[in-house]
Amino acid sequence: MVTRMSRFFVRTLREDPADAEVPSHRLLVRAGYVRRAGPGIYSWLPLGLRVLRRIETIVREEMERIGSQEVSFPALLPKEPYEASGRWEEYGDNIFRLADRKGADMLLGPTHEEMFTLLVKDLYSSYKDLPLSIYQIQTKYRDEARPRAGLLRGREFVMKDSYSFDVDDDGLKRAYEAHREAYIRIFDRLGLDYVIVQAVSGAMGGSASEEFLATADNGEDTYVRSPGGYAANVEAVTTVAPAPLSDDAIAALPAAHVEDTPDTPTIETLVAAANERFARDDRPWGAHDTLKNVVMWVRQPDGSREILVVGLPGDREVDLKRLEAQLAPGEIEAFEDGDFASHPALVRGYIGPQVLGEDSESGIRYLVDPRIAAGTAWITGANEPGKHVFDLVFGRDFTADGTIEAAEVRAGDPAPDGSGPLELARGIEMGHIFQLGRKYADALGLEVLDENGKLVTVTMGSYGVGVSRAVAAIVENSHDEAGIVWPAEVAPFDVHLVATGKDPAIFDAAASLADDLAAAGLEVLYDDRPKVSPGVKFKDAELIGVPTIVVVGRGLAEGVVEVKDRRSGTRENIALDDAVATVKVRTARG
Repeated sequence: MVTRMSRFFVRTLREDPADAEVPSHRLLVRAGYVRRAGPGIYSWLPLGLRVLRRIETIVREEMERIGSQEVSFPALLPKEPYEASGRWEEYGDNIFRLADRKGADMLLGPTHEEMFTLLVKDLYSSYKDLPLSIYQIQTKYRDEARPRAGLLRGREFVMKDSYSFDVDDDGLKRAYEAHREAYIRIFDRLGLDYVIVQAVSGAMGGSASEEFLATADNGEDTYVRSPGGYAANVEAVTTVAPAPLSDDAIAALPAAHVEDTPDTPTIETLVAAANERFARDDRPWGAHDTLKNVVMWVRQPDGSREILVVGLPGDREVDLKRLEAQLAPGEIEAFEDGDFASHPALVRGYIGPQVLGEDSESGIRYLVDPRIAAGTAWITGANEPGKHVFDLVFGRDFTADGTIEAAEVRAGDPAPDGSGPLELARGIEMGHIFQLGRKYADALGLEVLDENGKLVTVTMGSYGVGVSRAVAAIVENSHDEAGIVWPAEVAPFDVHLVATGKDPAIFDAAASLADDLAAAGLEVLYDDRPKVSPGVKFKDAELIGVPTIVVVGRGLAEGVVEVKDRRSGTRENIALDDAVATVKVRTARG
């Protein structure tokens, strides 16, 4: 097939869009792949659709390879299934809600666990029907509070979601591994540089969970890795805690004592005062010796709120993504000045754990970082202005309602599996696989008769790929200053043929070559624009990013054309008669 640029619905831009923050956003708009329709909402133009469809084809081929079958659900969904699973409330403001003319509550589907579950419940009733894997590629809707970065964080996006249904957990593990291998093949074929990391399930529920992250310096997700092979997103990292001391060892520790520490409402001022007035013999006091107690509200999807105080070493900050992953579906809200005025037990800048905990008079829930282990001693607030407690020992002088992984993860922290120090990197989430278990099957009553005629609850897996997001992630991985550099498997065309000059013979030869390339099974974008300068055509070709560029120009007089590899930048003059065979070899898809 030959597509002529003179009639192709594409316009390239020389200037970056004003709202572009990342390279993929900038280049996809400039090259004429997408256009902004509203915040987080994009129209797909012919170039963009060609790439999107090629990615969909790769996903379909690999899903069908593991025996998964395609279905398609509506995007407009009734409230009741999501109410039964609890997610009508859990999703909070993140879903688009509406009512039909009769007043029935509806939503635009953010994800379809409930619908898949109900479909299988409606049609299957025996263990003989299982295992089953079904999937769809469909547009999803989420009301992002801060849509940004073009296709990477939008309100409307295309996603592949698949679900496995098995009688037992062994079957679920086999389905999970099959999907994992399929995802490896998908992302290999997409040409992405990616990592597989441990993840948390969050509001999805379930047990085992892994993410596939495309590496990108400006990715929104932070992950860690160690020299020994450990890899996880920061939400899933577990802290290496100190070993707890025995009761006898704790009893031998110095007694806690309250000291005057005026004008020390911050960790920095407290450490300075401790070193000036209460110097240690062995080493200076540091922020890691202090216990910081951070107050916040936790708001549940039903609107209810509770106060939560998180205790952590003073040299660490709270990581809100890690914290919210532990508290999902709850969301964090700031504790304001007026809130402190309404809760006099919380003395701002001098909060100590002695007044915290659900069993205390305040009744305020208190969770601590795993580093706050039995026998660890701390400097912390004495719940009076200008006073701190020294040598306050966890397990002797105070306790907590539990632990929570809320502190920031730093480069150099030990890996939980002992495989070495962690390093931090950034990535774009491209796929997420879950062993859901029976959460949705229990909620919606998905049962089958087992081989003994007994009703058993089906166990499920959930597996997602960001299809439209992949378009942007590939560009983030593969571009240069001139434009996009598509991998051959997803490029919108196999070859970009450019005719330059004013001689009609050049355009006749280029048109004939375009037809010959198409006859050889290649998809050709032919720049036949007669009054466009060679410089503009070359810039457009590099911006659009088809990996093989063929130029018919001055060399035609000597019977040669130029072939450029967009990826390496190499150029080669080849005989016109050999052009089809040469280009076909170079454009072969993996």
